[in-house]
Amino acid sequence: MTEATERVDAAAIMDLDREHVMGTYARQPIVFVRGEGARLWDAGGREYLDFLAGIAVCGIGHAHPGVAQAVARQAATLTHVSNLFHNALQARLASRLCGLTGMQKAFFCNSGAEANECAIKIARKWGRHLRGPDCHEIITFTGSFHGRTLATVTATAQPKYQDPFRPLLPGFRYLEVGDVRSLDEAIGEQTCAVMIEPVQGESGIQIIPADFLAAIRALCDEAEVLLILDEVQSGMGRSGRFLASHRTGVQGDIVTLAKGIANGVPMGVCLARGSVAEALAPGDHGSTFGGQPLACAAALATLDAIEHEGLMENAARVGDYFVAQLRRLQGEKPIIREVRGVGLLCALELNRPEARAALRGLLDRGVVANAVGNTILRFLPPLCVKEQDCDRVVAALAEVL
Repeated sequence: MTEATERVDAAAIMDLDREHVMGTYARQPIVFVRGEGARLWDAGGREYLDFLAGIAVCGIGHAHPGVAQAVARQAATLTHVSNLFHNALQARLASRLCGLTGMQKAFFCNSGAEANECAIKIARKWGRHLRGPDCHEIITFTGSFHGRTLATVTATAQPKYQDPFRPLLPGFRYLEVGDVRSLDEAIGEQTCAVMIEPVQGESGIQIIPADFLAAIRALCDEAEVLLILDEVQSGMGRSGRFLASHRTGVQGDIVTLAKGIANGVPMGVCLARGSVAEALAPGDHGSTFGGQPLACAAALATLDAIEHEGLMENAARVGDYFVAQLRRLQGEKPIIREVRGVGLLCALELNRPEARAALRGLLDRGVVANAVGNTILRFLPPLCVKEQDCDRVVAALAEVL
């Protein structure tokens, strides 16, 4: 433990937080001060196994040396330059991401919400150009989560996120996942886009069936409507493929990424292909910090690690192992209703409202996870975790449940 870590007074920090930080988070009474790989240490020096990774952000592990060196080098060279000038790292990163996603152009921002906000603006401008100002409606799906800006919280078809901020932005319509007939009937002259997550993360790792994604793609093609794939949580190799949609063979017209893209340095990106990539003109959209050299350096180093360290392959292999172990535990613990997972996007659903109590029990045993509502535990570990890490989590769960 470093000298700086030893000086942190957890109680004083939590008091300071309560006094001066807005209470938008229900924080656990822990102050983390250091991380390495899939491990975290709190202010008291206790070690934890991190099966949340900052909510799918630190995908290649905490304090990854490649990212640390790239950020330090770039911070000593050039941290920020206005987007009124060219940026070599941004151009290289855009080219690389387009190659990995099948897209053609990128807009850089700072978060998943901003990436989805950009996607919404592109879709509306594209629709206006195609069929006039009435072509502005976007269809999303119950259980979705697209962000917390006013537009993206409106796109998020969950009243618990929307109700405090009504009236919401007009022009959104919500459907049930899997209902192809309703989608066919809903798409009309006013529809400019259908927006969906291939894996709904915030509702507890709900995996969208491949045949439903394919049906959406076919209906969008038939009606000349855009398909927006929100891969903010499911992208960057977490599913075992670079995009979760790659597992289905479905390609979007717009794809959004964030969370794990720069391993903890804030970044988001909205990618588009074909004529959609040309929709925005100078002055239509912008981001002061979007695509700055520091964040781009971190993102390029993150991509290097994913590629050279076999992290996508590891996510697929270890994810399969983890889900199998959770299902074995399900056979022993009647409280477990369902296990869901693809790669290292995993959830355990309980048949009683005990998820938050179980989360506290895991923390007491040195395991970091996440409770989604009262019945679901969500696991989003770094892509570098090993089978023995999964065994430790399952053993802790066995004790807690």
